[in-house]
Amino acid sequence: MPHFNRRDAMKMSAGFAAAAAAGGFACIEMAKAGPIEVPTIDKLSVRVLVDSASDIFFKPQEASGVKTEPGRSANSLRPLHSEWGLSLLLEPQRGDAKRTFLLDYGWTPEVINGNMELLKVDPTKIDTLIMSHGHFDHWGGLLGFLDKHRKNLPADLTMYAGGEDNFCQRYNRVGQGGDLADYGMLDRRDLAKRDVKVVLCESPVVIGGHAFTTGKIKRSSIEKVLPNSMVEFKLKDGAGCDWSHYLPTEMEGKIVPDEHIHEHATCFNLKDKGLIVISSCGHVGIVNSVRQAMEVSGVQKVHAIMGGFHLGPAPADYLTQVVAEIGKLNPDVLIPMHCSGLNFTLEAQRQMPGKVLATTTGTRITFGI
Repeated sequence: MPHFNRRDAMKMSAGFAAAAAAGGFACIEMAKAGPIEVPTIDKLSVRVLVDSASDIFFKPQEASGVKTEPGRSANSLRPLHSEWGLSLLLEPQRGDAKRTFLLDYGWTPEVINGNMELLKVDPTKIDTLIMSHGHFDHWGGLLGFLDKHRKNLPADLTMYAGGEDNFCQRYNRVGQGGDLADYGMLDRRDLAKRDVKVVLCESPVVIGGHAFTTGKIKRSSIEKVLPNSMVEFKLKDGAGCDWSHYLPTEMEGKIVPDEHIHEHATCFNLKDKGLIVISSCGHVGIVNSVRQAMEVSGVQKVHAIMGGFHLGPAPADYLTQVVAEIGKLNPDVLIPMHCSGLNFTLEAQRQMPGKVLATTTGTRITFGI
């Protein structure tokens, strides 16, 4: 892919205004560029609503004050369901103020809606939505979740998305011939129909006075984007992505290997502990993601790194190097999920003994107890 740079703010605004005039960008807002004041929280609870593994024998664990405990189905005849994908319920607390964020939505609405019911999660408490990147296994359950629960959610419901790249059409290669198969495209008009405002977080953003996002992640480590989807840079009749403010003109209509230009991480600064960095898939590199969180926040201590790290397909020598780079960040705990891979977990346990915590669908993770 050719090298690309952010265009100046005026051109960016003009491009989005033109798209809005064409009817495609209702309820879309670009986050303002510039420094942010990162909030400090006292506690954080994370409930794994959807992940790729289930374990009914999961036992509580603890490391560096971080606790994990199993989540059980409220109906002994209906198990929690796991599927490829991720969805996390984030409940930070700052003083007496509590918020509830829903980060990503799994692959199918049946799983996220069913697991919320079986875990007795109250959807009416959700006040904010976050979307990490444009892969279907992270937003496939979104519209079905909204169809079931939108009437009970805030009237001014906002979803914070990593950036315009989140709305691009994506493809997977299948079969011996490597034919392109549809891997989904989130149509912003479907969000507008459901009265969801979208904020594009290409720059860092504070969410609800509790969390912050990394914004576009710099790629400065040894990490590289491992093979995954293909992406098409195209906007037609309001569907697709407006590539014009972040890519050169010659990229229009191209289908190329996906670099996840606007994937972002969701982060917290936990009082007296340091940063909690949640990377839903980490295509751009988990080390890059953490470094970006450190730069944005000015906080150098890393308490926890968690989420999907997309190292399942990593060659052994590359995996060893990446885990060593994670070790240099000196996190208190490492919590791999989703696409991190068993190979990553085993290597991390070897290089960072006593710091790796396991999770499963339904797990509750608590920080700052």
